[in-house]
Amino acid sequence: MGEPRTKVTFGEFWRSVRHRKKRYTHVASAIIESEVFRLPALTTVERIALYLHFPFCVERCRYCSFVSHEGREKDIPAYINTIKRELAERAHGQRVSSIYFGGGTPSLLPAGHLADILSTIRSCFTMDESAEVTIEANPGTFDGEYLKAIRALGINRLSIGVQSLDDGVLSLLGRIHNAAQAKESVPIARKAGFSNLNLDLIYGIPRQSIAVWRETLHDTIELGPDHISLYSLTLESDVPMHRMIARGDVAAPDSDLAADQYELAENLLPTHGYRHYEISNWAREGVESRHNLAYWQTEPYLGIGAAAHSFIDGRRMANTANLDEYLNACLQDIPLPPAFDEIIDPETALSEAIIMGLRLCKGIDPSEIRDRFGIDLAERYGGEIRELVDLGLIEREDHILRLTRRGRLLGNEVFWRFLPHDHELAGALHASPVPLESPSYPPFSKGDWE
Repeated sequence: MGEPRTKVTFGEFWRSVRHRKKRYTHVASAIIESEVFRLPALTTVERIALYLHFPFCVERCRYCSFVSHEGREKDIPAYINTIKRELAERAHGQRVSSIYFGGGTPSLLPAGHLADILSTIRSCFTMDESAEVTIEANPGTFDGEYLKAIRALGINRLSIGVQSLDDGVLSLLGRIHNAAQAKESVPIARKAGFSNLNLDLIYGIPRQSIAVWRETLHDTIELGPDHISLYSLTLESDVPMHRMIARGDVAAPDSDLAADQYELAENLLPTHGYRHYEISNWAREGVESRHNLAYWQTEPYLGIGAAAHSFIDGRRMANTANLDEYLNACLQDIPLPPAFDEIIDPETALSEAIIMGLRLCKGIDPSEIRDRFGIDLAERYGGEIRELVDLGLIEREDHILRLTRRGRLLGNEVFWRFLPHDHELAGALHASPVPLESPSYPPFSKGDWE
């Protein structure tokens, strides 16, 4: 067998650390479990990115492992009230640089509910005048009037879950829209006033040939979005498509084909004005996702809603993923039940800063690591860095360390070397292949990061 070319990201990689080696407390730190533990309000942090999770959808896709529920739209009003309560409890006027409405399908929320939430945010926080406010939307769940209404509320960035522009692939994925609806969504968004528009696409899908992928990329470029996110298909064992593959109904994803598709995008998108700025993301100049940059730069973020995760004051916290528990906390006026609350020790914080920083195509500056952690990277990881340079996985330019093109395809070969020093742990992760990349959402903030 040849060398594996599977592309991976920190989300899937770090999940391997948490799930398969939980006994290593320096990686999965002290987890506090309590049914009545109240997640803390913000304290010393002055500036945050704000994420709000809406776990509702029309129909769950066959590949989806996110925390989302179909057929529970009747619970949306109660959920909005719980969201507002949590916002009030966990904020003390800190400045918000970005807001991200994720899901699920947030575009199922009526404009009036979004207005109510944004009003609560503005009363609890100080919003930057130029704050980036993003909402995820799926074709088939909105029209022009809806987009005009939410644009008037101050939502200034739209992220459309196109996933594919091929009807056969969309049908296999279980999407509720077709290619024509996906293409029509872009001019509708432009007419509604959205000048900052992202399209999500998935590659590495069974039955998605290189020719189909090339056509999808060309069609996407022709639509002219400002930002493009490309995610390789990742399947959890409990999703329908995994079972379809297990039964032999569908072929398993081909990691070599996925690598070819990724490399095609790397070659094609820059020739049309899209700058590759993060492993999975391309953007026109000046419209990089400011919200997601906060995650990749390990800046503080607050997650609100069921299954939402936060990183505040050196702690990573998570709300319960159980929608009923989340709603009952408000109905019964009891503290919101957490999934966990862990203290991130300095060694883990250093590892995360390096690994997340390497996701960015600009790489990491060792002087910034030294200023933040008091660590000289050349002294701490000199041997690892030299080996990775020799392997052609990272490169050094004016002291900056960054992944090479080959390194972006073999991220696990890089990332495990920067874990907190535990040879048994690192060896176990190095020996076991890491699955294909999953969508690049906040660390431990959606299903693929848990």
